[in-house]
Amino acid sequence: MNRTDVLVIGAGLAGLAAARALAAAGRSVRVLEARDRVGGRTKGGSTADGQWVELGGQWIGPTQDRMYELVSELGLQTVPTYNTGKTLVKLGGKKSLMGEKKGAIPRLSPIALADLGQGLARFTALSKKVDLDRPWLTPNAPMLDGQTYRSWIRRNLRTAAGRAYFQISCEALFSADPSDISLLHAAFYMKSGVDLETLMAVDRGAQQDRVDGGSVLVSERMAQPLGDAVVLGAAVRRIEHDDAGVRVFTRSGELFEADCVIVTLPPTLAGRLEYSPPLPGWRDQLTQRVPSGSVLKLYLVYETPFWRRQGLNGQVGSDTGPVKVTFDNSPPGYEKGIMLGFMEGNDGREWARRTPDERKQAFIDNLAEYFGEEARHPLEYIEQDWMAEEFSRGCYGAHFTPGVWTAYGQALRDPVGRIHWAGTEYSPIWNGYMEGAVRSGEATAAEVLAGG
Repeated sequence: MNRTDVLVIGAGLAGLAAARALAAAGRSVRVLEARDRVGGRTKGGSTADGQWVELGGQWIGPTQDRMYELVSELGLQTVPTYNTGKTLVKLGGKKSLMGEKKGAIPRLSPIALADLGQGLARFTALSKKVDLDRPWLTPNAPMLDGQTYRSWIRRNLRTAAGRAYFQISCEALFSADPSDISLLHAAFYMKSGVDLETLMAVDRGAQQDRVDGGSVLVSERMAQPLGDAVVLGAAVRRIEHDDAGVRVFTRSGELFEADCVIVTLPPTLAGRLEYSPPLPGWRDQLTQRVPSGSVLKLYLVYETPFWRRQGLNGQVGSDTGPVKVTFDNSPPGYEKGIMLGFMEGNDGREWARRTPDERKQAFIDNLAEYFGEEARHPLEYIEQDWMAEEFSRGCYGAHFTPGVWTAYGQALRDPVGRIHWAGTEYSPIWNGYMEGAVRSGEATAAEVLAGG
């Protein structure tokens, strides 16, 4: 009774997209999800008065075509991220304002401005040369992969403000420090999401829109037609694979069988499963070298979005934290103000060891620095520590450390016998984003279907 054509491990966007495509092609499929919910690294939440908020991934933007198509197919709609007013930039203890339009730049000294401009131009030129499908074949790949993103920043940016911009953007995109990441991977990631400017922007950028009601609705709507084929609370422990097929055992001792299996867990978590026979060494060692980012997602709810009265859109980029990046996450029509902030990278790791009350106070203190004393009177605090999530162990996605792309890149997407891989980390387009997860799930489903 537990035999199907395909088993999918993980009911996040990648797993459900794969299962949906397989079911549409007439294959029998079962999805095993460790959590008691679908959605993976997207997660719904609510304020005390019932207003929806997103505790995980939330944004989509231009060129993320599959996500927009999926939102429409599932009968959902998008709402724009609030972006009316100036963005506040705080560098070296000095505040400046920046326009909300894509391409706007902070008010810096002429020297710092020139430095930032040439740094962005150099990095864009470097990213354009990356082979997205096979990054290890990028020109000068060994040299690029043998150094960190930080080493490039130090060599190519001369001013403190220029270096701070790249530092802040790295933490915001990877939830990691530039010293953690291969230069080749940073360049790959930027091109995967069009360019650094697009990744950082709201206007015509990666943070342009949200799913009305929360992004987790996408997974919930995809799961509904699959019905009982989605099994919740089924944490996988072991995968056996041979010529006869695959046998998957859960922690509770259930056995599921299929012709093949698609594993959609983040690479590090996929490496923690038991395999019989064991995975090839090159595949297992890959999973040891692609850690997830370190991030806490935080909310403060206010009686009103008071920052708007100051002509501000609620967005902040700061070189001091621990909350260095903020957004106005108040949905259209909601009278109260919802301020979103992140503790990322080294700040995330440090503050995860503190108490919720300490994190709340640090967030309030930062907002008071940015927006004034009115920030000291929130109505409510909400937080989500993704490092503590047993079945994620970090967000937003995994990043490649130096040397990984050139030494192990070819092992990333190749199936191992009847075991196939999917997830946002496997997508050459919009890697690390919801768009990448859906694209990867559908591409791996096509791979399985093509195999007969």
